[in-house]
Amino acid sequence: MKTKDTPKQYVIYSRKSKFTGKGESIENQIELCRQYIAMNFGEDAAENVLVYEDEGFSGGNLERPQFKKMMKDSQKIAFAAIVVYRLDRISRNIGDFAKLIEDLGDRHIDFISIREQFDTSSPMGRAMMYIASVFSQLERENIAERIRDNMHELSKTGRWLGGTTPTGYASESLSSVTVDGKVKKACKLKPIPEEIQLVKTIFSVFMETGSLSKTDQYLLEHRCVTKRGKQFTRFAIRGILTNPVYMIADETAYQYLKENNVDLFAERSEFDGEHGVMAYNRTLQRPGKANQIRPMEEWIVAVGKHPGIIAGSDWVRVQAMLDVNKSKSYRRPRSNVALLSGLLRCGECGDYMRPKLTNRRNAEGELIYTYMCSTKERSHGTVCSMKNCNGNTLDAKIIEEIRKLSADKETLTRLLAQTKKVISGSKEGYDAELALLREKHAETEERIKRLVESLSVASDTSAKYVMEQIDELHQESETQQLRLAELEALTEQSRMLHQEFAFHQEMIESFASAVDSATLEEKRRLLRTIVKKVVWDGKNAYVYLFAEDGEADLPPVEQPMYLLGEDSECNRYMSNLKIIDNLRSAPGNRLPDNGRALHGCG
Repeated sequence: MKTKDTPKQYVIYSRKSKFTGKGESIENQIELCRQYIAMNFGEDAAENVLVYEDEGFSGGNLERPQFKKMMKDSQKIAFAAIVVYRLDRISRNIGDFAKLIEDLGDRHIDFISIREQFDTSSPMGRAMMYIASVFSQLERENIAERIRDNMHELSKTGRWLGGTTPTGYASESLSSVTVDGKVKKACKLKPIPEEIQLVKTIFSVFMETGSLSKTDQYLLEHRCVTKRGKQFTRFAIRGILTNPVYMIADETAYQYLKENNVDLFAERSEFDGEHGVMAYNRTLQRPGKANQIRPMEEWIVAVGKHPGIIAGSDWVRVQAMLDVNKSKSYRRPRSNVALLSGLLRCGECGDYMRPKLTNRRNAEGELIYTYMCSTKERSHGTVCSMKNCNGNTLDAKIIEEIRKLSADKETLTRLLAQTKKVISGSKEGYDAELALLREKHAETEERIKRLVESLSVASDTSAKYVMEQIDELHQESETQQLRLAELEALTEQSRMLHQEFAFHQEMIESFASAVDSATLEEKRRLLRTIVKKVVWDGKNAYVYLFAEDGEADLPPVEQPMYLLGEDSECNRYMSNLKIIDNLRSAPGNRLPDNGRALHGCG
């Protein structure tokens, strides 16, 4: 909490789009900002400065982890000023920048850019900063325009410009020698036979069935997986069916592209009936958001160097079928009855179990519903055969068991203490690994620094070798940084869990009094504050409390002690519920057996 007696904190923010090892590096930016603070606000302010660094992030928007953390911290810590090396380190977007300056001004936080000598503590400084930010955005838009112009030129070659290759192809490097003797490198798509056959199968099944759902079912039944070894989704299938890279550049393809007003950089004669189509500027990519397909009028299209695999007539027919499906599609009404949507998982395949409503009602007048595994439903039971469970009974039983647990304060307190002890042991392991990894990371960074310094005196031959070493070390450093961030997060979670144990206990204890008078939506929210996931194994339901999804170890399957009822529609039953205590957040550290069962039935 901010108080008048708390000394105000000076902050340095630095950003760089990518690692280069030279120029305005993160380290240089920070050092120059620190010197500025020392000269203008004193050595103590420079010594105690807070530093936030984002490396590898664009200035086109504010979606950066350390920037977000800085702004969140500014709500809790009394910031005197945020100091940057240069204006565009914050943002090249005038809208984002103006909102930021207004927000900081409202909270009396100064913004200082040492390169341009702007300081928002004066009216002239604020005016000049806005003017400079306008030019910064203009520069960004000019860069975007140049990129588009370059894409126009590159599209004439039909080259693969990099990125994730489409299913069916790999990137192949090509080299050529120019008239002045320089080696020019480019890439093209090279077919992968087994993946090409899979793509042909997807098109064939869809053209036969006219259904994404049935194509999805076929791929599940035949155990077909994506490039990354995961199950296909309807979204991924649609992505393949709509990708023009597979279309053979023939007469039909030419007519279709011309009719849809694409920016076509190929003559009619180049549509030879062999090569595929390359579409540039086809997707809109935004950080933190799913890629969107741009309107065809914005595509830049050429004939590629790779072989096409789907005849133009078939590819155009598929697009028409997808358009018809899209016009018929509608959102299924969601159940407003089930409590465990988004919490209940299948113990066989790990997918979510969704509620399936019937038109029948039970003795209490409630609509009867069951939970069914999504993978089982999509594959018609060929991939997953998990038994459905009686939704009405499961929801009621989970509420009943948590109510019992809330009344048994002695057991709850004892088991929370046991779990707390396990978490303490995990935290010690994290701390030890964290200290060792920080030391290794510092050594890696020092080696990179020495190699960068050696470049200034290296010959052309040795410079290439040094750059290769820097690249290898940089990859090693990035891996270490990812693990450091993971360990720091786990350590922080452990620390927070220690602080929140009393709160968790209070939440469980107050559940009984709150749930009786709650509406259906309020019951859902209450459950989500206590329960993180429920796993159904066909006989028992296992409830995990205050654990991160996917990180809790499943308990061993137990035989039912008694039946709770029978679902006459599906001829399935569920048995006793076991409440499982799993407060720790680290994977791979199992709780002792005597600390798992918080409360059983019997």
